Amino acid sequence: MTLPDLDDLIAEVDRTCDTAHRPGEQEQPDWLALLTAAARLSGQLQALADDLVEDYVEHCRMHGCSWTDIGTALGVSRQAVQQRFHAPHKRYSPEAMTDDLREAMTHVKRAAVQHRNNYIGTEHLLWGLTATSNSGTRLLEAAGVSPDAVHRTVGDRLSMGASQAAERIAWTPYSRKAIAVAEERSEQDGSALIDCDHLLLGLAQVGRGVAATVLSEAGFEPAAVDDVSARSQP
Repeated sequence: MTLPDLDDLIAEVDRTCDTAHRPGEQEQPDWLALLTAAARLSGQLQALADDLVEDYVEHCRMHGCSWTDIGTALGVSRQAVQQRFHAPHKRYSPEAMTDDLREAMTHVKRAAVQHRNNYIGTEHLLWGLTATSNSGTRLLEAAGVSPDAVHRTVGDRLSMGASQAAERIAWTPYSRKAIAVAEERSEQDGSALIDCDHLLLGLAQVGRGVAATVLSEAGFEPAAVDDVSARSQP
């Protein structure tokens, strides 16, 4: 993968800043508008970089690395790295999930193992959710989206890795965010368990990652689902 250079990023700012160039109105572009666009793009890149580091910190912690070792690898103190990543990620046990979601998770793990991936990304979660009929696939159908088509599309985007160890697989930051949203939605529904439709909405609501892209391209929008649900409430 070739990283974008500074010229590429400047060109992207220039292309996406709609208010900076108004022919006939000004001789010079609106530099403050361009600065705002540049800061927004920089923030997006920084968030992406932070998620990348967090993913590997999660792997290191899962496989027994100490905070001191992680701090050394990052060039900071143990205290600094603990402060940044101090909150342990919540582990969701099968007891927190419905039977349907537990079944989906077996497909999720199988997809990661078969593709020799040492992580569970949003693509694995969406593939598992659409492997069998459940509340998630019914939600897609209600929104006019074919679960089978989504399953095929996301399956095409599963990439083959080189991992040899599949016993302990860490979830990526986007996957953890999706399950956290799913838990919030289950609580809003008054359910003690997370179900497939909750996780599907979580994947879409995160807005980033392969699953969110596939769902958006298929025409599935969580806001529209929420609007329908709100209108159906007594």
